[in-house]
Amino acid sequence: MIQDPKSFESFIHELRDFVRTRLVPHEARVAAEDEVPAEVVAEMAAYGLFGYSIPAAYGGAGMTTEELVMAAMELSQCSVAFRARVGTNTGIGSEALVADGSDEQKRRYLPDLASGKLTGCFALTEPDAGSDATALRTTAVRDGDHYVLNGTKCFITNAPIAGLFTVMARTATDNQGAGGVSAFLVERGTPGLSTAKPYAKMGQAGSPVSEVHFDNCRVPAANLIGKEGQGFKTAMKVLNKQRLHLAALCIGPAIRMLNDAVAYTATRKQFGQPVGSFQLVQALIADCQTEIHAARALVLETARKRDAGEDVTMEASICKYFASEMCGRVADRCVQALGGYGYITDNSIERLYRDVRLFRLYEGTSQIHQLNIARRTFSAAGYDLRP
Repeated sequence: MIQDPKSFESFIHELRDFVRTRLVPHEARVAAEDEVPAEVVAEMAAYGLFGYSIPAAYGGAGMTTEELVMAAMELSQCSVAFRARVGTNTGIGSEALVADGSDEQKRRYLPDLASGKLTGCFALTEPDAGSDATALRTTAVRDGDHYVLNGTKCFITNAPIAGLFTVMARTATDNQGAGGVSAFLVERGTPGLSTAKPYAKMGQAGSPVSEVHFDNCRVPAANLIGKEGQGFKTAMKVLNKQRLHLAALCIGPAIRMLNDAVAYTATRKQFGQPVGSFQLVQALIADCQTEIHAARALVLETARKRDAGEDVTMEASICKYFASEMCGRVADRCVQALGGYGYITDNSIERLYRDVRLFRLYEGTSQIHQLNIARRTFSAAGYDLRP
């Protein structure tokens, strides 16, 4: 569903140019300083990158799923940090509000998220509740017109710089399953909320990730999203769309790495001819190109189904699983095509090789998606294999 094909085509061309001329030149600086410079953040905000999936009524672009994934494929053809800086606002940091927030909550927070004035994050994962999201231990106990939150979240993207936290917490201690989980909006500065020092990571320099701690953190009852016990359903709405979004975000880096590998192997000479003329190098290039095209077609088909109102829960898992694994394979092939230079830190492929490794872990590991896909396949055939 492209709402205005002519205007959207023009937008994509402009975004592609913005990425190449305004973001790519800052990649080395972001890697060295481990942050996206404030002036670049301001430029991204002015360009509207924070509000792609936020409805137009609240200052966003109101993109359809198909438009969102197409934009994501362009934006992600540069350092992962740039995409991550805006990604929580146009993804998991706002989607719970968009999906299930009250009109008052939307009016209060969505305009600032869309403009980039406010950075959001999604606090679900805990030390003992990652793949098994229903096992979370953070509690929210009702106390008059407030809830008191206690617990710890981990691996929360943009937590060190976020001003708004979408938090999943257990409101029903007698229900240890999904039905006991509720979703809350917690503002930075709320007493009892703190974020830890950012993790030192393998890759994705410039994208801060940390723990979030709640110590008798009093949150107004008005900040409950939806109803008590609805939180897990809200989280699944967020993650189903985000998994599709993330699949698209895996395709951009793969395209960038392939382009850079082609440029290098077409000019690097060995035995008196370009490395790219050797058939085994061409096989690496061909496999990359084929898998990128397959992932792109899969993501676009699923996005269109979602826009048509179809249930794409399994397809979203398939997209995230295939695209993230594809990106890892492309990264490995491109390093191989560059030989020793691919292992040196002064080229984009070495950095992206480390950056994209995370794609196979967050928003559900590849193994969790394999289980989800298999179970749903059996279920569609009439078999229930749940333990």
